[in-house]
Amino acid sequence: MRAVLVENPGDESRLVLGEFDTPHPAENELLVRVHATALNRADLLQRSGKYPVPKGASPLLGLEMAGVVEEVGSGCSGWSVGDRVFGLLPGGGYAEFATIPQEIAMPIPEAFSFEEAAAIPEVFLTAYQALVWLGELKEGEDILIHAGASGVGTAAIQLAKEIGARIWVTASKPKHKLCITLGAQGAIDYKSEDFVERINTLTQEKGVNLIIDFLGASYLSKNIECLGLDGRLVMLALMGGARVDSLNLATLFRKRIHLKASTLRNRSLAYKVALTKAFNDDFGTSLGKGLIKPIIDSIYDWSEVAKAHNRMAANLNAGKIVLKVT
Repeated sequence: MRAVLVENPGDESRLVLGEFDTPHPAENELLVRVHATALNRADLLQRSGKYPVPKGASPLLGLEMAGVVEEVGSGCSGWSVGDRVFGLLPGGGYAEFATIPQEIAMPIPEAFSFEEAAAIPEVFLTAYQALVWLGELKEGEDILIHAGASGVGTAAIQLAKEIGARIWVTASKPKHKLCITLGAQGAIDYKSEDFVERINTLTQEKGVNLIIDFLGASYLSKNIECLGLDGRLVMLALMGGARVDSLNLATLFRKRIHLKASTLRNRSLAYKVALTKAFNDDFGTSLGKGLIKPIIDSIYDWSEVAKAHNRMAANLNAGKIVLKVT
């Protein structure tokens, strides 16, 4: 089959279309002809040699896909050849074919295109995990979502709105309108404003109950300042570095802060099965009715994968960048 290959770890110029062995489905897997996949920050890190592939996962890039069932494993039930399907992958989405365990495959809602469906799994499941499983967000609480116009950010805004929270985000000024449209009460320009001061003003000095963060070290102290009593900080990435020069732990005790860090890719299949089911139980109806939806920044043919990676690396996207597998 054809697939996007990384010739050698490095920048986007190392991405080429080439040949790779077609995967064979295990008895509990579906073989899917991929019509679309989508970019994630992990793809850029893996391409650069900075994100080891989990044991047993495909070495190809791509953590989500949408397509049509080509073959059904002997132990599968409820699926047929020709079904439209989408879901989370541990790797292998940048290819003509991919295998997916039947328990985490989801039927594509009738009104959704392959491109829209491919833009859902990674960001909505990540956002759901962060807000509900880890962040325990409740109706009426205040949440600060950093990188509000990112793929996970736009998903998190929509889920937080459905939960009934008050939503504040950081994003560059041109992306504020999108965040407000999706449900944020206010947007802070991280380039020109101090988000600690703005959050204290917006919450009447009470602070927020939950923060979803992608920056790590560079935002840690400020995030702690923004949190109120019993506040929760969920860290999903380290775009701002991994090491903190100094931190006064007394503040964590004074505010009784809960700090959690999580990734999704290296979670067990059982965890992903449970997460997918819980998301569908809580928000599947909202997704089917279009009350929540993927926000697509741009769609590239997979022959233009280098341009797509360059756009994400430059932080130009608002929402998901999708690749059409043609």
